[in-house]
Amino acid sequence: MTTPSLTRPPAPAHLLRWLAGILIPLVIVGVLAEDVAEQERFGFETPMMLWVHAHAPAWLTQLSVLLHTFGGPFGMGAATLLILAALHFTHREREALFALLGLGSAVGIALGMKLIFNRPRPELWPRLVHESGASFPSGHSATAAALATVLVVLLWRTPWRWPALILGVAYTLLSGVARLVLGVHFPTDVLAGWLTGLACALGAARLTGVSVPAPILSRVSGRS
Repeated sequence: MTTPSLTRPPAPAHLLRWLAGILIPLVIVGVLAEDVAEQERFGFETPMMLWVHAHAPAWLTQLSVLLHTFGGPFGMGAATLLILAALHFTHREREALFALLGLGSAVGIALGMKLIFNRPRPELWPRLVHESGASFPSGHSATAAALATVLVVLLWRTPWRWPALILGVAYTLLSGVARLVLGVHFPTDVLAGWLTGLACALGAARLTGVSVPAPILSRVSGRS
């Protein structure tokens, strides 16, 4: 009679990629949040924002205002409803739950962190748009990253894979830059928002059993 081995089998590589893909962004957000909670200043932020403000062309400022409007509750709510409706009418209920959980958790977690850390918004120049509430993390950046990730996952196995990836990355980056152009967020707010949205979308995929393309997990987790 053989004695059962007490050694656990090694975790599958894909599970490690999942954990890394979700945990690495959250760890970085945690480090930033700790510094924000201790009211530490990031020396590069003000010079970076002033440079962006001084060099932003008129078209980028106008685009930033449009992205501000679209990324708000009404624009993002409409986008979410369209995605959910499309998935429902094509009988993709699991993917609909994934999209709802990914986008909803990004909004909820970002709002919760704002209440916890209550970081004041930058006051470097008169703003073109009205923003109230705390600054950390950027809710627009979080929802942009979550929306882009959700769409890339949903469209990866279709002919729209590369348009979704290119447009998703472009939209996420521009949404973050727009927050700096408008002077309503610090760069670390934007970075934390991006990573929060990414982690929420990947976490939602894991919880709902929606398949995420291996290249996405590999890039996020830093594995080849």
